[in-house]
Amino acid sequence: MLSIPLIAYATPEMTLWVVHPASIVLLIIYGAGLRMTHGMRADPMWTPRRTRLTRTDSPQEETDTLPAAPILALQLAGLIAVVGVAGWVIAESGSAIAQRAGLSQTVMGALFTAVANSLPELVTTVAAVRRGALQLAVGGIIGGNVYDVLFLAASDAAWDGGSIYHAMELRHVFLLALGILMTAVLLLGLIRRERSGPAGIGFESVAILALYGGAVALQLALG
Repeated sequence: MLSIPLIAYATPEMTLWVVHPASIVLLIIYGAGLRMTHGMRADPMWTPRRTRLTRTDSPQEETDTLPAAPILALQLAGLIAVVGVAGWVIAESGSAIAQRAGLSQTVMGALFTAVANSLPELVTTVAAVRRGALQLAVGGIIGGNVYDVLFLAASDAAWDGGSIYHAMELRHVFLLALGILMTAVLLLGLIRRERSGPAGIGFESVAILALYGGAVALQLALG
């Protein structure tokens, strides 16, 4: 999905039903991915081999009495609304700060705004890990990143200036390529498992932190 915007950027500008065909392709890929994931769960073609180092989910048992499901659903809906309003405030604030501080909107969006938007996901991930729900944590991270790419399709539909992919700058192309590279490093870590690594984390985690840190330093240096 990260490669689709790069392909759209490198091809002639066009629109289909007021959006670039790449936006439609993103939606199709996302839907197909969900279908494939469901199919793999219902009828897996292979299963991972368990070893003495394999970790399984062991969520903590609920000790407190939780409210009824409808009440929890209303609470969740309310929190979603709060996050949505906060996102709008962050976007408006980030734009104003970038203008007054003389920073590129790309730098502000890719670094500061992106970090602020990811904090709720970070909190839920850490909470899931601490409760022993490892698959929930990993699924939230990977699934959240996949879903975030769909925002490009939504932005393309909301913008009336043509294809949003052809409004991208070279910095956006750099960030897309960086995302693909970091994902590839993560896949390498899934293939080449380590019993122990630097600072108690795997080589892929060290490489991802180094790539992100280098990218941040480069973007700030460019201004």
